[in-house]
Amino acid sequence: MNPMEQVRIAKATLNIGVGEGGERLARAEKLLETMTGQKPVKTISKVTNPEFGIRKKQPIGCKVTLRGEKAEEIIRKFLDGIGNKLKASQFDDQGNVSMGIEEHIDMPGMKYDPDIGIFGMDLSITFEKPGYRISRRRIQKRKVPRKHRVTREEAIKFMKEKFNVKIIG
Repeated sequence: MNPMEQVRIAKATLNIGVGEGGERLARAEKLLETMTGQKPVKTISKVTNPEFGIRKKQPIGCKVTLRGEKAEEIIRKFLDGIGNKLKASQFDDQGNVSMGIEEHIDMPGMKYDPDIGIFGMDLSITFEKPGYRISRRRIQKRKVPRKHRVTREEAIKFMKEKFNVKIIG
């Protein structure tokens, strides 16, 4: 196989949406930091939504972006927590996959801490092929050609081979 056509993990983003700032958000940040060893970034609301009690430009969650071995380690833990099963509908047309977990204590190695509480979280995995740098570089920026983009089928195949995931539906 052509080495330029091999799919790889670009990044894994772990996200906790709290819906409010304050002490609950601080506990969510502490949880992400203990899980990953990286300092999380606050996510800011883009719109005002009175039904949820959210104002524009308020912190409502936190996220951590992981790359390389750390990303693979978190993906393996997360998949163990959800039983190594994914639906085909969790993969989008660009070959990315997103999954969620209702309680972080379902993941192996995570214990309940009364100081933190229980949080649900989402994991989004972004795939790419070698050569995707052309869309991010500063000089002579280009679009990634359609035939070089990661497809849903390639992402599913990668997850099956690398992480032994069963695809449902």
